Amino acid sequence: MRSDRNAPRAPLALKLVVAGGLLFMHFPIAVIALYAFNVEENAFTFPIKGFTLKWFARVFERGDVMESVLLSLQVALLAALIAIVLGTLAALAIYRRQFPGREGINLLFNLPIALPGIITGIALLSSLRLMHLEPSTITIVIGHATFCVVMVYNNVIARLRRMPHSLVEASMDLGADGLQTFRHVILPGMATAVLAGGILAFALSFDEIIVTTFTAGAQRTLPIWLLNQLAKPREMPITNVVALLVTVVTTIPIIAAYRLIAGTEGVEGASK
Repeated sequence: MRSDRNAPRAPLALKLVVAGGLLFMHFPIAVIALYAFNVEENAFTFPIKGFTLKWFARVFERGDVMESVLLSLQVALLAALIAIVLGTLAALAIYRRQFPGREGINLLFNLPIALPGIITGIALLSSLRLMHLEPSTITIVIGHATFCVVMVYNNVIARLRRMPHSLVEASMDLGADGLQTFRHVILPGMATAVLAGGILAFALSFDEIIVTTFTAGAQRTLPIWLLNQLAKPREMPITNVVALLVTVVTTIPIIAAYRLIAGTEGVEGASK
């Protein structure tokens, strides 16, 4: 959305408050990024005596890091795919039909993302034991999918609610059946919302640690690897590099999702 050049400028005090808030939120990340290039093994010395890329090379030589990265990518992709399928179908069902308890079901879909992670983790662990499932990659994926569905569901149902129903009625009046209307009218209208929700689900799953702790067993995703490394001060430079890479990997999908949904407040035909 473009800013209005004729709009009154924000007062200086408001600008300072915004700048202070942004600094408070992102200063720790900037510190990690800075120390990832620190030339010294004692990672948190200040002022920094020099910058180097050697810790990045060390990270790519570490087999345990690469295994954790691949496991996290695998889990995040599978969880995002499940979330796309279930979240989209649920949003379509809730949007199309009016029935008693509709708002209650809508609340239940949003509940997993609002619950504390430790509660979700304990509940998942109890359920997996009840089903006699041993912790594995599949159980991690199941755990992540429970809260990733919300990301897709919220994106898709918000887009559907902005889509004028007259488009669907016009399609049906012109002789299209339900499948043709879905393929040529509804699906193009919600496609970017589905993709954006899937990207957000991927980012959310990639750095999830609390639920993973309860469902992973002996397997180590990248966030769990990072948590274990905190007790090893000599490897802090490598830990900082991995933390920086995780930040980049999770930030890029979030920016992509933002770009996908930006400017879609009015979908095609909404003004008609």
